[in-house]
Amino acid sequence: MTKLVLYIGNKNYSSWSLRPWLALEACGVPFEDVVIPFDFPAGNPRFREISPTGRVPVLHHGDARIWESLAIIEYVAELYPEAGVWPENREDRARARSYSMEMLSGFRALRGACPMNIRRPRKAIALPDDVQADVARIEEIWRESIARSGGPFLFGRFTAADAMFAPVVNRFDVYELVTDPATLAYMDAVKGHPAFRKWEEAARAEPWIVPEDEA
Repeated sequence: MTKLVLYIGNKNYSSWSLRPWLALEACGVPFEDVVIPFDFPAGNPRFREISPTGRVPVLHHGDARIWESLAIIEYVAELYPEAGVWPENREDRARARSYSMEMLSGFRALRGACPMNIRRPRKAIALPDDVQADVARIEEIWRESIARSGGPFLFGRFTAADAMFAPVVNRFDVYELVTDPATLAYMDAVKGHPAFRKWEEAARAEPWIVPEDEA
């Protein structure tokens, strides 16, 4: 099979790159990743060479170009149905996709106030009031899903839904946004997954600093 090449931004900051990378890595899908750092204020001109939107992530599979995190995940799920990218049960798959779409389109207050930053020391910051509403909704999703599945992940085992929320796990952690034991237990499960630890190790080794993402 033609090799999958996933182009991503800095592992320390690029939340949208983390999502498909983590889904592929956790599900055992073979791929190569290529990091193109955000070393210019408006991104990197090289992004235009590899992505029709001038953004990452983007997946190359032969002549095919697939952009946007969730589209990449769906493409790979079709390419490798045996990998279990989504839950086996049809209703669970629908819920997982619904949660993932909600993550894709929502929670803008949280994303704007608390950029993903793997290397950031844990420290709370002053936040707009609407951030807490985002936090509360995400905790509701996690509680609801784990109550149905029994955990430790949203649908029992790690799936694309967990990958979609992985950057939120980092945000909740480093900005000290949550205290609920159930929320913290889920976060520990994600942070302890070998795929997440692999990403984190690489992120901590990166030399680049993006000042606007150092909230």
